[in-house]
Amino acid sequence: MAIAHFYFHGELNHFLPRHHKQVKISHFFEERASIKDMIESLGVPHPEVDFINVNDEYVNFSYIVADGDIINVYPISGMSTIIPSISVMPEPLSIIRFVLDIHLGKLATSLRLLGFDTLYRNDYEDEKLAQISYSQARILLTRDKGLLMRSLVTYGYYVRNTNPQQQILEVLQRYDLFKLISPFKRCLRCNGLLEPVDKQSIIEQVPEKVRSLLYEFQRCQDCDRIYWKGSHYERLQQFIDKVLNSQRDK
Repeated sequence: MAIAHFYFHGELNHFLPRHHKQVKISHFFEERASIKDMIESLGVPHPEVDFINVNDEYVNFSYIVADGDIINVYPISGMSTIIPSISVMPEPLSIIRFVLDIHLGKLATSLRLLGFDTLYRNDYEDEKLAQISYSQARILLTRDKGLLMRSLVTYGYYVRNTNPQQQILEVLQRYDLFKLISPFKRCLRCNGLLEPVDKQSIIEQVPEKVRSLLYEFQRCQDCDRIYWKGSHYERLQQFIDKVLNSQRDK
């Protein structure tokens, strides 16, 4: 039986059981396996990995693990000072778009509110989520490690926080998105883009008390939902200000 010694660095320890955190993991194996498969068998999803060093040489995910290998696995954290000759991290996306799993509905609403293209439905199966992420080059955000390990998933991130208000800050920081925030441009219900609409053309679709008080309205280009600056607007604006101020305070 062969053995390989793994060291997982930084945030990758989040995915390991307690007895494997921050220690050398001696992994026994019999069959040939790629380093990608072996890393995931230990609990770490491949989209979370930046680079891998085996016996002082950098390798990609196709490397076949050999007996006695000493393997260091590094996270996508931006904190490392090492410049590897080979990185398994995919090329940066030119357009940041998301698809979220069933556990992240509130996060999806927050991302849409801040202007980010975000697909979310509570009936998406895991296979469908992986396919959308792959075919549309969308970042898959999830609280399911198994989903993130699907081979189709290239761009993905496991959201650590369970609090929705902390989740949005986590994602914005992870992808450095604060400068791209553009509020009130997407439908919170369906993700469609909003456009200004003449009051008279939608007068019958808004409550009577709103008709006499407000003059500016927006309509979703996809589902036709009407938006206006009602009592909810101040609450949403406070949330947006809090998000923006969290970055300024750093």
